[in-house]
Amino acid sequence: MNYNVDEKGYYGDFGGAYIPEMLYPNVEELRTQYLEITASSEFQDQFDSLLKSYVGRPTPLYFAKRLSEKYQTKIYLKREDLCHTGAHKVNNTIGQILLAQHLGKKRIIAETGAGQHGVATATVCALMGLECIVYMGEVDIKRQAPNVARMKMLGATVVPATSGSKTLKDATNEAIRDWINNPTDTHYIIGSVVGPHPYPDMVARFQSVISEEIKSQLLQLEGKENPDYVIACVGGGSNAAGAYYHFLNTPEVGIIAVEAAGKGIDTGESAATSVLGKMGIIHGSKTLLMQTHDGQITEPYSISAGLDYPGVGPLHAHLYASGRGEFISITDDDAMKAGLELSKLEGIIPAIETSHAFAIFENRKFKPDDIVVVNLSGRGDKDLNTYIEYFNL
Repeated sequence: MNYNVDEKGYYGDFGGAYIPEMLYPNVEELRTQYLEITASSEFQDQFDSLLKSYVGRPTPLYFAKRLSEKYQTKIYLKREDLCHTGAHKVNNTIGQILLAQHLGKKRIIAETGAGQHGVATATVCALMGLECIVYMGEVDIKRQAPNVARMKMLGATVVPATSGSKTLKDATNEAIRDWINNPTDTHYIIGSVVGPHPYPDMVARFQSVISEEIKSQLLQLEGKENPDYVIACVGGGSNAAGAYYHFLNTPEVGIIAVEAAGKGIDTGESAATSVLGKMGIIHGSKTLLMQTHDGQITEPYSISAGLDYPGVGPLHAHLYASGRGEFISITDDDAMKAGLELSKLEGIIPAIETSHAFAIFENRKFKPDDIVVVNLSGRGDKDLNTYIEYFNL
């Protein structure tokens, strides 16, 4: 079985482009041109140069000695938290801003949950001198205030989404409405491997630099390119797609996706899409989606703004449905404890999204000689208030 997208934009049964007629020209323009543009030597030179000199790539692959000793296995951390802006999101925004320029777009819109994608989009718009509008849920604006301030400092306009749960889903709805109303001069930088084709594939390709580097770094550190397991947190799933990308069709590499169980899978306050979701359509893509019996989208919940999404990218839906990926759900409490543990054992404060991935070691055992790579997708600066309130620091 092939786990990459097919020519129609599907991963197995998931994917496609389910879009209103008014969006068709925008999406079709991208679909017909993204591969040719991104494969050109001019684009590749620009992309690689900015990843190196501006983003700070390659990011280190760090052997977590104390964490490894505690859990009796070899744990490596892919340090995406050391990217400029503090998370992996900037890999994709660099790629998409270059693509937008090649397409002649002058105005950029984006959605954001935790604010990391919003910051990364505002950053590249400042770099390239383009107008930037970021849609963000009213709830997320309050709980991610430092990132809102950063976006404004970078010159972006932050527009609150006040409908529904006032989180990531609703911010995405508002961004899509904007795109429908401004079809010719605007490029929509989607931050995750969600949305209509070609976005899931495009974002995964830009993020695949993560797994590309893991392979070359492991070869130097361990004498072999492939780890035994790659672990990443999954909301929409862009950091996970990037970490898995070059291992998708290598069955000896275990793929583990960690979702947000919120207050518990059966509490009604969760974002564990693999367990609670069934096939549906959200934001232009057929995927696994949390929904009621009559197809209404259920409101997700997670202490982490970046995992607070009712669906999952179609690549991840396919990994789950096919059995290629192992999906594990982690509660708020377990994630917060894991974040504090990483801070105390390794001197690295992770984003709460990333903390979910580290909670796996209390829930799943690995062999002493297993090489386990965890994608440390973001740093915890933006979440300090949540950590402070939770632990009474």
